[in-house]
Amino acid sequence: MTTKLILTGLAALALSTGALAADGAKLYVEKTCNACHGPKGNKTILPDYPKIAGQNPKYIERQMLDIKNGVRTNGNSAAMAGVMHLVSEAEIKVLADYVSKLKP
Repeated sequence: MTTKLILTGLAALALSTGALAADGAKLYVEKTCNACHGPKGNKTILPDYPKIAGQNPKYIERQMLDIKNGVRTNGNSAAMAGVMHLVSEAEIKVLADYVSKLKP
């Protein structure tokens, strides 16, 4: 009985992770990334905001985590800090992967 419960839980986790991975574009809009970084991550609302399309996924993930956790407070990070509480660590990974595949 316990083994079946564990396997059911693992299957549910795999499905939810897969759903997140498939929805990078949807998350990008839902979490308002497009508002500042542009619909394709390569045309920002202000000239000093970073163009994130094609960026290294580990770099994007680290920046987002640092802003979310208050480690990074320089530059324009205050603008992102206001929305990072809406983004889970799993979603950050999905977003970083999605952004890395956009054309610069």
